[in-house]
Amino acid sequence: MAFPYVPSFIKDPQAVLDFSWDWAEWLGEGETITDKIVTPDAGLTVNSSSINGEVVAAWLAGGVAGTTYTVACTITTSAGRTEARRIQISVGLR
Repeated sequence: MAFPYVPSFIKDPQAVLDFSWDWAEWLGEGETITDKIVTPDAGLTVNSSSINGEVVAAWLAGGVAGTTYTVACTITTSAGRTEARRIQISVGLR
């Protein structure tokens, strides 16, 4: 099944920026995020990532100008469910 909408962002190759995935509307009542994996295409680096309640945040660095990268955030929940969402980051000089 194709994703109907993949959020897109722009970053400078020298920037280290935070990106987040909000799972509040997807999680069931009382369900929490117990684990997360943030996986970028080769060329981007995850400096750190964290779970903040219903949000997963990741600090991303690197990239080559003119290249678009996909970054996946995969979570596991207290109910044993697993889901992934993706964003696209276009790297360009500003």
